[in-house]
Amino acid sequence: MTRKPNTLYTYTFSICLVYTLVCSSILPVESARILAVMTFPGKSHWNYVSAVLRVLTNNGHHVTVFTPFLDGERDNYTEIDTSNDHLKFLEWNLIDTMDVIGSPTTMVNFMRTERIRICDAVYKNAELNKIMEEKENSNFDVLFIETLGYDCELYMASKLNLPLIYLVTSPMATIQERVISGDIPNPATISHLYAHYAIPKTFMQRLSNTVLLAYNMMFLSVDKCIRKYIIDRPYNWVTNIVQPSMTFVNSHFISEASRPFPPNVVQVGGIHLEPPKSIPNDILEFIENSPHGVIVFTLGSVVNMSTSPDYILNPLKEALAEVPQRILWKYEAENMVNKPKNVMIRKWLPQRDILLHPNVKLFISHGGMSGVYETVDAGVPVLGFPLFYDQPRNIDNLVNAGMAISMDILTVKKDTFLKNVLELVNNEKYMRNAKIASDIFKNRPMSPEQSILYWTEYVIHHKGAPHLMPHSLNLTWYQYLLLDVIAVIIVFICIILFITYILMKIFHKHIIKNIMNIKAKSE
Repeated sequence: MTRKPNTLYTYTFSICLVYTLVCSSILPVESARILAVMTFPGKSHWNYVSAVLRVLTNNGHHVTVFTPFLDGERDNYTEIDTSNDHLKFLEWNLIDTMDVIGSPTTMVNFMRTERIRICDAVYKNAELNKIMEEKENSNFDVLFIETLGYDCELYMASKLNLPLIYLVTSPMATIQERVISGDIPNPATISHLYAHYAIPKTFMQRLSNTVLLAYNMMFLSVDKCIRKYIIDRPYNWVTNIVQPSMTFVNSHFISEASRPFPPNVVQVGGIHLEPPKSIPNDILEFIENSPHGVIVFTLGSVVNMSTSPDYILNPLKEALAEVPQRILWKYEAENMVNKPKNVMIRKWLPQRDILLHPNVKLFISHGGMSGVYETVDAGVPVLGFPLFYDQPRNIDNLVNAGMAISMDILTVKKDTFLKNVLELVNNEKYMRNAKIASDIFKNRPMSPEQSILYWTEYVIHHKGAPHLMPHSLNLTWYQYLLLDVIAVIIVFICIILFITYILMKIFHKHIIKNIMNIKAKSE
């Protein structure tokens, strides 16, 4: 018998209603008091952390956050300004930036030295120290830390004895993974965060990936010993270690190669995406009056594009002057020398809102995670100029998705740049692949906001949810690598071989002796 349509709709609605009621009653958590600490003074990092905290305050939880970037007071939200404690990573010179952190090895060295400075900056804050010393009166339920994989973060959690939730502002960093999830990523399948490729596909990539991981781990080990035995800091001696109950990672399987995660690692890439707002009138008019569409060009908040040398800026300007599209360029100076007629410069652009406009044809970007999710969500092709950290890897993921082309800004030439811009704008496959990536990105069982809220309340309700923590977090490095087991096996094999050798020697001695006796008798 065929079910009538009205009956089918009623049945479906009833199932959905029951499901909603059941889900809404799973974790009855009252308004929680959440302590959050921002460690790295990068604006793009704060965009992610701020979005996570806003989900919690919007749902009735009270957040107290230590941050160098102030959003302003709102309901359930208290912010403590740490801007005087940190050196903000904003508007660096392009060439200087590439010299300091442009390669994987220099990035490792930079993060190692930054580790001490950042930890000192966090713990010299008087109000944070007061909370740690008077933990009995703080009444916090859970601690959020923007993690960089530093041991000093665990000191805070151990002092407060609170369930710990990590916020990872990049894709899951291979340098952090042992601390966060208890695992060491396999360099044959998972590229290092600083690698310039998304997936190690060739032998040379697997080799370089392995060397980079080993180099990084060696530096971390040496640095840990130096900090523990030479640099006298209380946070270098962590007892009663509190392992992370949950980790929210700024990743998604469209912008990050598929890989295994334990149940207490949740991907919430795109959490910072907000409903589009109105675009300023002058910019909107510039976009809508462009018959061939618009190209958006920005290299983020860390690099000051206007300080770039002429050998970089001139090829870009000359090439863009020849395209039929108009260009919206984030440029930090008031004026641009020899600015093409089709270019509008602004010190700041409402990037998210502009990318969602249907007249945008291309996004020229450095590949920061915020911009990656904004362009994937909008379904716009990308020409990437990755600079440092996770950016080369992020852009390569978009290249693998068939929606991007990657270039090196330090060696950019007019003809190559122009060719790639026209290829991305005129070849429909890039826009088509960008729309496919956008559809995959949006197709989730739970939104990032729902995931943040559900799992935070889950951790609080289950007193830290220790049942979600992998046992590997409790193992020492030699136990995790099975070195003790391998050592026992090797010793056992050596003993067997030694016994075999002795027996063979005895056997050989007696056989030879018997043969000699028999031979003597026969003579």
